[in-house]
Amino acid sequence: MTATAVIHDRYGLSLTTTSPAAAERYVEGVDLLLEQCYGPEEQFRQAIEADEGFALAHAAMGMMQMFRGAAADAKASVAHAQTLVGSATRRERQHVEGISLFINGHGPKSLALILDHLDEFPRDAVMMRVSNRLYMLGCSGAGVKNFPDELYAMLRKLEPSYGDDWAFLGQYAFAHHEIGRLDESLSLAERSLAARPTSGHASHSVAHVYFEKGNAVDGGDFLGNWLKGYDSRAPFHIHLSWHQALFELAQGRYSDAVRLYEDTIRPSVVQKSATSLMDSTSLMWRLRMYGNCNPPYPVEEISEQASPAASTPGPAFRDAHAALAFAAGGDEERLASVKSRLRDLAAQGDALAKEVTLPLVKGIGAFADDRYDDAARYLEPVFPQLARIGGSHAQREVFEDTLLEAYIRAEQYDKAEDMLRERLNRRSSVRDSFWLGRAKTGEGDKAAAQNTLRMVAQDWQNADAQSPEIAALKGMVNGA
Repeated sequence: MTATAVIHDRYGLSLTTTSPAAAERYVEGVDLLLEQCYGPEEQFRQAIEADEGFALAHAAMGMMQMFRGAAADAKASVAHAQTLVGSATRRERQHVEGISLFINGHGPKSLALILDHLDEFPRDAVMMRVSNRLYMLGCSGAGVKNFPDELYAMLRKLEPSYGDDWAFLGQYAFAHHEIGRLDESLSLAERSLAARPTSGHASHSVAHVYFEKGNAVDGGDFLGNWLKGYDSRAPFHIHLSWHQALFELAQGRYSDAVRLYEDTIRPSVVQKSATSLMDSTSLMWRLRMYGNCNPPYPVEEISEQASPAASTPGPAFRDAHAALAFAAGGDEERLASVKSRLRDLAAQGDALAKEVTLPLVKGIGAFADDRYDDAARYLEPVFPQLARIGGSHAQREVFEDTLLEAYIRAEQYDKAEDMLRERLNRRSSVRDSFWLGRAKTGEGDKAAAQNTLRMVAQDWQNADAQSPEIAALKGMVNGA
């Protein structure tokens, strides 16, 4: 294959291809990838058809296959890319190697290579995206305790190389809200959307900002309207619908959250991605925990969706969510398999398994068995270091909520109140106020409990009156 130095991508990086058409399709595919919209895989397929020897297109195809859970296809694609990239530039060779390490399960090595690569080639936006993915999946060795700060620091260093590029602004917005810089995050995301209104990544950050501020009404209005113009075939549509379901739950609207699950998240009705398990599982667990009963759909199908975790190594973030699925579905055998695998890892010196994932999984199992003192005992030391498993704060909050609910059900009201005060000092939350009222009731402080519960009832006056949670609230208020 002959290098064509005059062909560049949108970031000014040379592409080793003889076909301008292949380069054009590749660049469009990268943009769709960066904004998390539907269609990048088809663009990469067309790039390969235009130039079968285009290594970067094969590597990008492998990455998309990995994202939708087709691991064998992904490994084949990136392996083929490696046979083609020898005559390409050093930048492209390192690019393909970083993706290969990622796809083949060598997360720490991939992240280390990519960080060095970005020092030299800061405008390799695909590598920037992969590094974000690695941080989020907790694929950085024993788990990085302060990974949100490290992600932010990496992107801050890259900022001068991107300026007002919409794709970078969307990534940078995400890093900002994960370290609590919410107003800056919203500004960055809005600048990204102004340049690229279809960016799922930027709209995702807007949703996160509203979530972290406790503004479910405006967040739900924004995301609900934005999703109307978003291609439902995009795998990221599942995750954004999950965010919308959280806004509905925060307003006590169970039926709307369940409808979103049935239409856009349920594994039996949508095309699953490699990360859709986290969405279906955590929404199910929230519905189950908040109402103290299973949601009105079969949780067993989510347990089946999680089944690979019973026998196959994977990120801690996946294992923790699989444990939720197995515990809720009463799948003791698969839950025991996850624990056994994590015990083996811990015995082999895996610090993340020993210090975080195994006790987290044990706590989840104890909670599902109504052993709330045990659940709190397992989960309490994990809480300060949850970031090590990866994911966003909004995603990890399901485990925080589990600890909080365990405290209340175990009648450890002082611990529940301390946790709730800290959360309510950060942002408003009707549900946290309800939990505070429950804790105050348990402590015997009836006057404070009733004042809090009446305010909750006022804030939730448009909630689903027949939902178990709202029925419990009404019973507590009327039972004064």
